Amino acid sequence: MARYRGPRLKKCRAVGTVLPGLTTVTDLERPTPPGVHGQMRRRKPSDYKVRLIEKQKIRWHFGVLEKQFRRYVKEASRLKGPTGRVLVTLLESRLDNVVWRLGLAPTIPAARQMVVHRHILVNGKRVDRPSFFVKKGMEISVREKSKTKSFIQENLERSASGVRPQYLEFDPAKATGTMIQAPELEDLPFECNLQAIVEFYSQTL
Repeated sequence: MARYRGPRLKKCRAVGTVLPGLTTVTDLERPTPPGVHGQMRRRKPSDYKVRLIEKQKIRWHFGVLEKQFRRYVKEASRLKGPTGRVLVTLLESRLDNVVWRLGLAPTIPAARQMVVHRHILVNGKRVDRPSFFVKKGMEISVREKSKTKSFIQENLERSASGVRPQYLEFDPAKATGTMIQAPELEDLPFECNLQAIVEFYSQTL
């Protein structure tokens, strides 16, 4: 599957905010958009551009391709509840995101690689699909054999002092985390206008 492998800060500058799932940088030294004309005064963005930026912001953060993201929006609109809130629940429940939120990887792309390489167990069974939907009560852990790898040991040491969302519990000694409740909109680690995203797709879904 195609994935973006270019400069990550370029993506953050394009939407004007740090995307914590994409990079470990905490702030933008140059908040202006990338490119030679980035520092020039720009006209007020159109409604379409505002919606596009909000959509790209959440899509790039979670590392989801356009076709897949469109399916998430369609699924969220079908389920009971406000579409924006349901969308966040679906995305926050992805296995690669949960691995990152537990502190087992520095970014979502790194978490995705751990999942694909079969370092992660769900309820004691290996799962190599980053989009796997983690449900309440499921246990996420690192495969015993994988704990000896240096990069995983570093991640575990860092995760012991990390801050995790309320919907997750984590035991550093066992390298095991549990989803204790469904993720909510408030758990999203950055500000995002979800209504703008819903409006962006309202004419095509």
